[in-house]
Amino acid sequence: MPSWNDLAKGSPAIADAGRRLIERSGIGEGLLATVRGDAPPRIHPVNVRIVDGRLLTFVIVGSAKAGDLGADGRYALHAHQDPAVPHEFLVRGHATEVRDAGLRSTAAGEWPFEVDDGYTLYELSIDHAVFGERASADDWPPVYTSWRPGSDA
Repeated sequence: MPSWNDLAKGSPAIADAGRRLIERSGIGEGLLATVRGDAPPRIHPVNVRIVDGRLLTFVIVGSAKAGDLGADGRYALHAHQDPAVPHEFLVRGHATEVRDAGLRSTAAGEWPFEVDDGYTLYELSIDHAVFGERASADDWPPVYTSWRPGSDA
């Protein structure tokens, strides 16, 4: 499963730019798209963090996104944009439930809210990362760079 560390090794520029966008508010935030079978995709605002080289998110047990991730696992995450300089960052891959108690404890300690047993921790693999750069809000189209495991960015 390709991790954030794999992205950082394979394309440090995309990983650095993506991390800045994810964490630009001081906490990790983004929009998580999930799918399940033939149902339309769902979009969920989430907190995300990069912990021990892994992209992680806590999901409320029993929520629609937990059901989607548990049943299908495919996701896309898009960082929020800065209206002044609307660079784009998105990753796609598969979510896997983290059962390691040590990693869960470490992640919970870095989370912007109190995590309890009502949350499941998921690692988001990085099967594809894309960074779109714009010098200003008036510049179009963005200049895109991307990374996939095994490729050079």
